[in-house]
Amino acid sequence: MVENEMVWDLTQLLKSTDVVSIRQELESMVSEGERIREEYHGHLERLDAENLLKFLERKDAYILKFEGVRKYCRLMYSADTTDNVAKQLNDAVLKASTKVSQALAFIDIELGRLLAEKPQLVDSSLLAEYQHYLQRILKRVPHMLSEPEERLIIVKDRNGIDAWEKLQIDWLSTRTFEIEIDGEKRIVPYGRIIGFYESQDRNLRRKANQIVYENLGRDKIIWASALRAVCEDHMQMCKLRKYETPMTQSLIDNDVNQQTIDSLMKTIEKNVNLYRKYLSLKAKLMNLPKLANYDVVAPLLKAGEKDFSWREAQALVVEAYQGFDEEIGSWVTEMFYKKHLDGKMRKGKESGAFCASWLAGKSAYVLQTFNGKMGDVYTLAHELGHAIHAYLSSRAQKPSNCEIGSCIAETGSTFGELLLTEMLLAKAETKEEKQVILAHVLDGFGMAAFQVSARVLFERSMYDATERGEFLDGEKVAKLWVMARDRIYGDSVDWMVVMEWEWTMKPHYYIANYRFYNYPYVFAQLFVFALYRIYKEEGKEFAPKLKRLLAAGSSRSPHDLALELGFDIVKETFWEKGIQQAREFIKMLERTL
Repeated sequence: MVENEMVWDLTQLLKSTDVVSIRQELESMVSEGERIREEYHGHLERLDAENLLKFLERKDAYILKFEGVRKYCRLMYSADTTDNVAKQLNDAVLKASTKVSQALAFIDIELGRLLAEKPQLVDSSLLAEYQHYLQRILKRVPHMLSEPEERLIIVKDRNGIDAWEKLQIDWLSTRTFEIEIDGEKRIVPYGRIIGFYESQDRNLRRKANQIVYENLGRDKIIWASALRAVCEDHMQMCKLRKYETPMTQSLIDNDVNQQTIDSLMKTIEKNVNLYRKYLSLKAKLMNLPKLANYDVVAPLLKAGEKDFSWREAQALVVEAYQGFDEEIGSWVTEMFYKKHLDGKMRKGKESGAFCASWLAGKSAYVLQTFNGKMGDVYTLAHELGHAIHAYLSSRAQKPSNCEIGSCIAETGSTFGELLLTEMLLAKAETKEEKQVILAHVLDGFGMAAFQVSARVLFERSMYDATERGEFLDGEKVAKLWVMARDRIYGDSVDWMVVMEWEWTMKPHYYIANYRFYNYPYVFAQLFVFALYRIYKEEGKEFAPKLKRLLAAGSSRSPHDLALELGFDIVKETFWEKGIQQAREFIKMLERTL
């Protein structure tokens, strides 16, 4: 293996990695943001279409100019939260970003007033490229506060919910756990021990789960304190901004309506027995009377353990995308060639995986902890699907049209996983191999569509409890989690007692000003499963359609994007299409018995 081939190269993001130079660029970012304020503050409400276009183009150019340095500081910290330089630069970019946010807080407020006064601007031919962007601002108008209030909130968040979010990330990424493997006691970081969740050794899976959640449960005061602060802050902001429900902000941000999400969640709850049927089928394949929680995403025992090298994973993922579309395949190859991926395991690395778009570079950066399991190969395919979304949208859209809501943001990534599944099934030579692949894709579907739905129900219950004035201590939050979980799983799984602390490690609940981050995963899963059915019917002719959808960025709503493909996402009948594809995978698995 080439030295550091699993480590990304962030130097491409900026001209110099000298710390002094980086701080100077951050200072320039703040200064230019303040100049934009001096030039436009108090004047946006009087702009005509021509001058509004000039302003929007100026704003987009500013975003691109300083995107690199902001990305560098944040990604460097994500890769190693224990590195002193990374910590200093992350703190510096957070402070600089706060100043910029304060300086530019007037933009949405004044644009909102302008559009409320002159709604005809939204339909101006000069502003056609920004039409949906302006429509989304109009939706936020009723919930905007005065500029002094918005600036005060930014300051308040800096050492409030932003700090609670950072604590959760820092605390989890720096936890170490003692576990005995082959008679030897080892101290391993969080990113390493969770890799054992997919071990062929059932006892090791059980021990890893027991150790992780037993330890996380001991820190329940920290987790609950952070979560309680986030929930109570959000409830206060909902009242201040006059949001109808705790989910309203999320619906606006994700460019969807409540009816659509209600139809989605009703479809899930109507089909919990399909998921439970799969769990029972998997127990049979594993020669177990019933799955334990540490079996739910475990590989099939009889298949024989297979580890993948980084290069093997690269070859598989590239081939999967290449088979769908040559141009997409070339972009995936470029991600590796340009070293835009970090898969190396290290203490202090942020848990989980993510893809960070780099609009100015018309590319992206991917972070994950690669342990060589099939799940890691799927994660790689998933995050590279996000990267393809970035490649397409950054080439077709201005930055203002690349603020993609999470519902559509998961489309390329989830579709990439299905492409990998299709390729692996085609290569499979035995029924056992097919069982492993199908079980993996159904494990992923079950987690994204059903387990994540439990998170949606859980998050709703926390805000209901907060509204009732109930105190969210560790025990109360754990009780709410178990109740939501059991609505999905019923009695199909035996749960270890320590799994009541499973909620502690999900960053989704702690992200500042980003509530209800979970339902978009459910949305994307069923949405893409429906798209995949069309792809299987149309073949290569479908590729341009998917590329157009991804290239649209946020220039059109999910509802309009679906209509262009002939779907109405408000209706439950649409979501049933995704369920039908999952049912087809289950039938394929049953045929291997």
